[in-house]
Amino acid sequence: MTIWMPTLSGYGPRYRQLADAIVDATTRGELEPGTKLPPQRRLADALGVTVGTVTRAYALAEQQGAVSARVGSGTYVRDTSVRSSTFDTIFEQPRQPDLIDLSHATPPPSPRRSQNLARALEAIAGQPAALRAGVDYQPETGQTWQVQALAGWLTRLGRPVEAENLLMDQGGMHGIHLALSALLAPGERVAAEQLTYPGLVSALSQLSLKGVAVPFDDHGIDIEALARAFEQQPFRALYVMPDCHNPTTSRLSEARREALVALARERQFWLIEDDIYPDLPGEANTPLYRLAPECTITLFSVSKLLGGGLRVGALHAPEAARPRLTAALRAQCWMPPPLMPMVVAHWIDSGDADALIAWQREELAWRFDRAMARLAAFRPRGQRGGFYLWLPLPPDLRSSHVVEQLQRRRVVVSSAESFCLGSVSAPQAIRLCISAAESREALESALDTLVDTLGDPDPLLWETL
Repeated sequence: MTIWMPTLSGYGPRYRQLADAIVDATTRGELEPGTKLPPQRRLADALGVTVGTVTRAYALAEQQGAVSARVGSGTYVRDTSVRSSTFDTIFEQPRQPDLIDLSHATPPPSPRRSQNLARALEAIAGQPAALRAGVDYQPETGQTWQVQALAGWLTRLGRPVEAENLLMDQGGMHGIHLALSALLAPGERVAAEQLTYPGLVSALSQLSLKGVAVPFDDHGIDIEALARAFEQQPFRALYVMPDCHNPTTSRLSEARREALVALARERQFWLIEDDIYPDLPGEANTPLYRLAPECTITLFSVSKLLGGGLRVGALHAPEAARPRLTAALRAQCWMPPPLMPMVVAHWIDSGDADALIAWQREELAWRFDRAMARLAAFRPRGQRGGFYLWLPLPPDLRSSHVVEQLQRRRVVVSSAESFCLGSVSAPQAIRLCISAAESREALESALDTLVDTLGDPDPLLWETL
């Protein structure tokens, strides 16, 4: 058997050269989907590098979505033609009228959003001082009145904050980058649940940070396992989604929040709390920034509330961390662009934000009730008012096969593999974003297709003899 032999560029670290060669070969079709990469030791010997170099290259190529490691089997080229749910392919292709895309956690479509934007822009256009501010340099912390408007709104949504503790940014993803780049140095470790937000995985790769995958269950991250992980691989920060874990929808119990805070204080690591769904109904657990304000960075965003295109968010941080966060923001973009925070502040002050949230809350509740009833036989998990459901598959089904069948039937969902941190083995489950359907009718159609597919799946063809 001929071993695949890459050509290294000669620029940068050898592991990055190899990772780039793998990604390039998969893009050009030199390495076809399903191809098994050479064993790491064999390729290392052929290239004259260490096994560790190859291991790092394979891990980086996996983070970039080109390959997938299978425990006990090897590393294989991924089929990107059916993997439309990964973070780096969001909205890469224009929307197709006959396609129902339930792979992205976007707010329910509504003309209210564009109408509110039109009203805000019209109001701003009539204020010469606002127009001047919209094209001028601003303080990197944001304009005081805009920060105060956001702080007041978050408080009404059940997240009491003081304006002086907020730092405006450009949404949740930007907040992740700011927190990681301000608090950690390249090569340091960040812990997270074994399944986590793909944007975190992307940020770790971009910032040359290492991920530590920690087990979790229906009550959230396993605190005892987290403590053991710290002993084996000490980490500087933990990224966690306490109120609606992505993708499983689990909620961190109050008891575990208290245990987590105690552990963070004892081992002295940062808590990065992703709180972009503050409007979820149900059990009102205490936010981590209220339990441990001295070591918690909390990420807020309007993306799931008002609209992702606004790119407005904020970090809630203790005083000791704010100078580093401000310096990181200034280095990355100097300041948040002033126009979009101005629009958001107008939505809040005018009452449009509250009216939109009231409609969205009702719409998401209807979609949740309908989906849970339609999929009851398959025992989906979710939170009423949430954006997505988690659907563990029957024992005889594989998620990659189900995702492929659904895509052929013009319905797109996310497999668990899209959320794996590092080389964690993916469970056989899918995430479907009930919020993303263009209408209730589209959601109904997608649910019918999903029930038909799970109830009578196409046979899984053998690929090897």
